[in-house]
Amino acid sequence: MGRSKEFDPEVALDRALDLFWERGYEATSMADLVERLGLARASIYGTFGGKRELYIKALERYLARRNVVEPLAQPGPAVPAVRAFLDELVAEILADELRRGCMVVNTAVEFASRDAELSRRVTASWAELETALAAALVRARAQGEIPASKDPYALARFLLVLLQGLRVLGRADPEPRRLRDAVEQAMIAVQI
Repeated sequence: MGRSKEFDPEVALDRALDLFWERGYEATSMADLVERLGLARASIYGTFGGKRELYIKALERYLARRNVVEPLAQPGPAVPAVRAFLDELVAEILADELRRGCMVVNTAVEFASRDAELSRRVTASWAELETALAAALVRARAQGEIPASKDPYALARFLLVLLQGLRVLGRADPEPRRLRDAVEQAMIAVQI
């Protein structure tokens, strides 16, 4: 009969997520994971697989916790929902004292085109966000909140790029005025 695990894999995964989110994949060694998780290498390998598999599980955990669709899918005026979504993102960036940024953006920057599986996960996350933004903007156009001449899908792509740029700036130099001005100009572009 096998021994039962003497640790909580969910807690260990949360710790791994925090470490990868703070440092990235390459800058995190197995020794760092052993120390942060408080587990032997054999326990990490036996439970999660190797470092890459643990990273993927940590990224999945991060994605599962981020609910980008719900705030944009609420009934009622859509433009204020988009604005609130952007403002909340800026507030989140400014509150991030560790400057961890977004793990999806960090993954995209670190792995770029060298890992097809991780690139697919990043792309899928961005597609989900773009779809949620587009749905909100389609609703906004139907409700007369934005001009009928506006293409909600093009605007959603524009906002997706803006959001990723905000995340990168937030990690490197989270200057509040720069971030807030970008949101303000984006909202003007959406509504004119």
